[in-house]
Amino acid sequence: MKLTKEEQAILSGSEGQTKAKIMQTLVEFGELFGATEFVPVSTCGHLVTSFGIGLLKPVYRIMDEIIEAGLKTPYPFTVDPRPIDYKNVKCNILDKLIFSKIMYSKQKHYEEQLSKIGLKNKNAFTCTCYLEEVGNTPKYGDILSWAESSAVVFANSVLGARCNRNSGMLDIFGAILGKVPKFGLLTDDGRKADYIVEIKTSHLPEAQILGSAIGMRVMEKVPYVVGLDKFLGTELNDDTISYLKDFGAATASNGAVGLYHIDNLTPEAKKYGKKLWRENAEKYVIDDAELERVYKSYPIMWKKEDAKPSLCFIGCPHLSFSQLKNWTDKIGENLKKSGRKKVKVRTIMTCAPDVADKFKKTPDYKKLTSYGVKLSSICPLMYTNNPIAGSKPIITNSNKLRTYSKARYYKDDDIVKIICEVK
Repeated sequence: MKLTKEEQAILSGSEGQTKAKIMQTLVEFGELFGATEFVPVSTCGHLVTSFGIGLLKPVYRIMDEIIEAGLKTPYPFTVDPRPIDYKNVKCNILDKLIFSKIMYSKQKHYEEQLSKIGLKNKNAFTCTCYLEEVGNTPKYGDILSWAESSAVVFANSVLGARCNRNSGMLDIFGAILGKVPKFGLLTDDGRKADYIVEIKTSHLPEAQILGSAIGMRVMEKVPYVVGLDKFLGTELNDDTISYLKDFGAATASNGAVGLYHIDNLTPEAKKYGKKLWRENAEKYVIDDAELERVYKSYPIMWKKEDAKPSLCFIGCPHLSFSQLKNWTDKIGENLKKSGRKKVKVRTIMTCAPDVADKFKKTPDYKKLTSYGVKLSSICPLMYTNNPIAGSKPIITNSNKLRTYSKARYYKDDDIVKIICEVK
């Protein structure tokens, strides 16, 4: 990599050995992927490591070194959701013991470390940092130092910002240095489409299944989706953004997509259109039969396939404000159909703390809780990583949670019928 005089000086130790080590790490990372230079980070960071797992001793040592060196991020950062919420996601004594004493024994200490190097505030724990209520919303063309696959793919695709799929700690290093190596999705060429995906379905596809199908086919490549705009329209609104949030999370977790384009809808597709297509781009046609094939391919990981679900998670990634309202209405309507007042399955809906605070001020919050549903800002994935909790028959409408746990995936309409016991 070609370094500026300022960058070379940092590498040589002009601003301390800790910052020099951060620079050296990012130089080696950049060179591994063919980067020729650094580009400046232009907005707040987002970190994927939000959990104080006791085994991550090297992370805490590095954080201590950063704090002792007096280093902070130029912009305040957000971080993925907390792994535990005993108030809204009840645990038995054994669960609590595993969470507090074994799995997440360093949670309080780690959050203190994050605060010392630039954490935005106590509410900054969410995988949907880009939502308006949270405020970490990059602008078109912004350069980011983010990790968290669902946030990165949203920022790249829906907002037109630029970020590679970084891993934990690299996100912190780039945010502190204020620079990241230029390669991959930070370049014009890296944002061109390797796949043209044609949507030929009879109705709007389930976002989670469509994203899953595309992610498993294209893996880390860039898809350009044609035909989805006839269902979603050509303007971004609350419902469209919520759909693309869930769609993108599935492409990123079921594959490794860091950027997608939706014809006539996402910013770069609207600006450049077919100019984004590579000459040798592959084609993938998705119709109703293909979506059903993908849906039926998901394995059932429960010990007893016919077990009754004991827990339902809705919101991975975290739900938007409009999704909370829509789910409240949907649950209410289905409870009325079944003649029930409360859900039959213990149900947790998750959202960002700032979104939760806003929602709690509305009449819908009282409705939702009266249905027996709990609202939390927990990370469902981290909760299900507990070997005891994870072994329970959990259902979800999240393809990301299905992929990383033993939770069983159901479509939205099926989920609401199950939890409301609609025959």
